Amino acid sequence: MAETDTPRIVVGVPKEERAGETRVALSPTALPQLTKAGFDIVIESGAGDAAGYPDSTFTDRGARIGSRDDVFAADIVVQVNVMGADAASADLARLREGLIVVGAVAPFARPELVKAVAGTGAVLYALEMVPRTTRAQSMDILSSQAAVAGYKAVLLAANELPKMFPLLTTAAGTIAPAKVFIVGAGVAGLGAIATARRLGALVEAYDVRPAAREEVQSLGARFVELPLETDQEEGSGGYATQLSDEAIKKQQELMAKTVAASDVIITTAQVQGTTAPQIITTEMIKGMGAGSVIIDLAAEQGGNCEPTVAGETVDIDGVKVIGVVNLPGEIPVHASQLFGKNVANFLCLMVVDGAVDLDVDDDVIQQSVVARGGDVVNNRVREALGLVPLPEPEPPAPAPEPDAESESPEEAAK
Repeated sequence: MAETDTPRIVVGVPKEERAGETRVALSPTALPQLTKAGFDIVIESGAGDAAGYPDSTFTDRGARIGSRDDVFAADIVVQVNVMGADAASADLARLREGLIVVGAVAPFARPELVKAVAGTGAVLYALEMVPRTTRAQSMDILSSQAAVAGYKAVLLAANELPKMFPLLTTAAGTIAPAKVFIVGAGVAGLGAIATARRLGALVEAYDVRPAAREEVQSLGARFVELPLETDQEEGSGGYATQLSDEAIKKQQELMAKTVAASDVIITTAQVQGTTAPQIITTEMIKGMGAGSVIIDLAAEQGGNCEPTVAGETVDIDGVKVIGVVNLPGEIPVHASQLFGKNVANFLCLMVVDGAVDLDVDDDVIQQSVVARGGDVVNNRVREALGLVPLPEPEPPAPAPEPDAESESPEEAAK
């Protein structure tokens, strides 16, 4: 059989530039899938070092090592944090018309970054915009990284808490198990519940979505019932929707007793496209025992706790409120492995007959694009930038009704 003349699609993986980022956008385990699908991979030298993947682990899987300029000369560039999450990144000068950039963008928090990339003519895919559907689960970076964060949050809390997590009965006496309260039972919350239970803690959890009760109980935790009428169902993309100010105030009042009785609280509540809901007030925290610990996983989105400061630990009457930033980056080997698999699955959807098709009829691809043709093409991001919305595409025309007079004798007899 003659070899095909179709050129290989080149994917570039640069070293991450965001301060403190240890992950790499593709781990070596993701490379065989991409190579088989028609991609060649070029890795910037040292891109995987902080994640525990030296250059040799990539070359052993068929990648080549190059400079940063080599990486940005590829057809597609993949990053954990696009442009280092900085709209003033020096890498913007390396972008060009038609280059495809894929990675985490935080498009609602950083719409100016989307605008900056759009101005270069590059095509930008924000992986946070992947729809949270069953079919798209294998490409959902929010879920894969949240699972890592939920696990790590419990370990961090256990390290900071001046108590043990499990029940312990000894000749010297009995030690009661730690009481852990998880706020938000999404992927991160469920991961935290499972980990805290494995460590032997008594775990309670709360979520505004009634459907979360069964998942919480299946992991052996007690679901905290608050007589709060929220009418909450999952919003767009599987997120809870924002509560009214009145509902949040009522939620705080009802939750105060549970907060006061907890040794550890892990908050995970977020709403897509806006700041995180502030659920726990400073006054509520003052009711906790000295030495208690709060891990706020929503710190980068404003925090679920009133005193939270992203990247800092705040002391409130002896209670540590830790505003964690990039917890998945503290477990870079597996966080990179999961992120890379998400990216590989996403890229493979874009390939049709050996070439990248930006117009492929796939909702995962089409819902994830935020910049194309020199413009911001997502209306929610345009709204954040104060731009006029683009016309929504017209729905497909309904199929014509069959003409009864043109039916065949066989069809008419049915």
